[in-house]
Amino acid sequence: MHHKSSQIARCLAAGRRLLPKTAVSLALIISQLLASGFPASSWAALGDTEASVTSDAQALKASPRVAVRAAYSVHELQSPTGTVIREFVAPSGVVFAVSWQGPFKPNLSLLLGRYFDDYANAPRSPASTRSRLLIEQPNLVVHASGHMRAFAGIAYLPQLLPANVVEGDLR
Repeated sequence: MHHKSSQIARCLAAGRRLLPKTAVSLALIISQLLASGFPASSWAALGDTEASVTSDAQALKASPRVAVRAAYSVHELQSPTGTVIREFVAPSGVVFAVSWQGPFKPNLSLLLGRYFDDYANAPRSPASTRSRLLIEQPNLVVHASGHMRAFAGIAYLPQLLPANVVEGDLR
């Protein structure tokens, strides 16, 4: 990887145009650098405790807004990129749902935590399309949609939904 990154740096310094393959390598290097700046331990994820939401606010340098509902609380954070992340916390103190909306899709492996493998390996609903994802499993539901600069989605654990709470309440 070091050889490839030095090759890209030379091209950029010389003002030369990057070949498509080199541009893809540059994008991969940049995404790795960005991902390394946000350690996994700093994000609340599905099934984590409410205390982890505080870590999110510190990592994002954001002031969380908390809205208390009858059956749960909503912790809202805005990332520096403009994406709003909402973490839904049950009275038991467990994050039972997360949602996002904004110009960039958040790192789902961080938001979904230990449920990310279930997400990655789950069959997509036949109604899924290139811009719309539907996963409905007994232990994980993910509905996401988006296109460039407009992404939105929700992931929740049906078994942890508080009584009388339905997906439509989680916006």
